[in-house]
Amino acid sequence: MDFPPHLGSMPMHAITEIHGEPGLLERFRLEVERFDDAERVRLTAALDLAAELHRDDRRVREPYLNHLLRVAIRLMHHYQVGDVDVIVAGLLHDAVEDHPAELADGGTDAALATLAARFGPRVATLVAAVTNPAYDPQRDRNVQYREHLAVSLDREPWARVIKVSDFTDNGVGVIHTIGPKVVSSARKYRPLVPLFRDLIGRPDTPLSPEVKAHIFGQLDLAEERFSAILDRPAHSR
Repeated sequence: MDFPPHLGSMPMHAITEIHGEPGLLERFRLEVERFDDAERVRLTAALDLAAELHRDDRRVREPYLNHLLRVAIRLMHHYQVGDVDVIVAGLLHDAVEDHPAELADGGTDAALATLAARFGPRVATLVAAVTNPAYDPQRDRNVQYREHLAVSLDREPWARVIKVSDFTDNGVGVIHTIGPKVVSSARKYRPLVPLFRDLIGRPDTPLSPEVKAHIFGQLDLAEERFSAILDRPAHSR
């Protein structure tokens, strides 16, 4: 497939709409050219594992791998992350939550141990920080989700960076969703905006002031889109 020479500067959702998964894979390849051979081997291994684990998963109208690619590309391009452990964890951030049995027998802990053996303990720690626990069915799931993030991201600054890339893809990207999921996603993600503002603004969040400013702009955009979805008069929904 032929791609335009400006693929490296195209917005990711534009790549998704026009070129699909092949375009995102090519954009990922362009982003990882700056890493050395050993680092590219690790990144490719993580991408291959993510593709295998999520091969049958869909995210509304697209393969789930597209979401994982956008999270990783955003880390590298927009957040200027050069830490391979963080990018690997970004590619695999849903692996343990969605596919623990494919990684290992024995549940979440065994799945995390598999990631630690393959990619190192730091990758497993980062993935663990963004993996949802089992929730109490008697309590509101979205409230428990916010509580979990507030605790787990408080102690893992790099996990904040991974999660905000994930949130940006889901939150800012909510306008690319269709059906009932539009409203349910907006309700789930809107209360997270102030949490991420606080977490990203902390001095120990390892991002430059310019990147933090970019993320704050994306959080503003997400809030605008949530308001457009949720604050319309009931008769217009």
